[in-house]
Amino acid sequence: MINNDVLRRVCYALDLSDPIMIQIFSLGNVVISREDLLNRLKKDNQEGFIELDNDSMDAFLKGLITYRRGPLEDKPSQIKKPDLALNNNSILKKLRIALNFKEEDMLSTLQLADFKISKAELSAFFRQKGHKNYRDCGDQIIRNFLQGLTLHFRKPIE
Repeated sequence: MINNDVLRRVCYALDLSDPIMIQIFSLGNVVISREDLLNRLKKDNQEGFIELDNDSMDAFLKGLITYRRGPLEDKPSQIKKPDLALNNNSILKKLRIALNFKEEDMLSTLQLADFKISKAELSAFFRQKGHKNYRDCGDQIIRNFLQGLTLHFRKPIE
């Protein structure tokens, strides 16, 4: 899925204002102006569109984790794992961490978008790439999860 689409949908689902988005990027160690942010939030057929690269998207997701959960406290005995390449699996995993979602929360969010998936299928997205049950997360899963997030956080008033 295109990083700009993910950014736009997360911004809308979580109702993040421009100053908060800029703050989230800065928490991920990326300085971005409001104009640059607005150009990255545009659709690819709009004038002034700037593609969001993987490094900036990764920085945004790390910043979102810090913004929602607070800074990570490094433990002296803990060995830091190297960052993996950004793909749909890592985007889904970082959104799960940022939102503090458990397996049931993920499944119910997907169900809000009328997309049913089993626990085993969901857990396959969070496994390491070499694991026998690992499965690549497709664009459809991300799209439905982001649609479910929008319905979860922007519930219509009854």
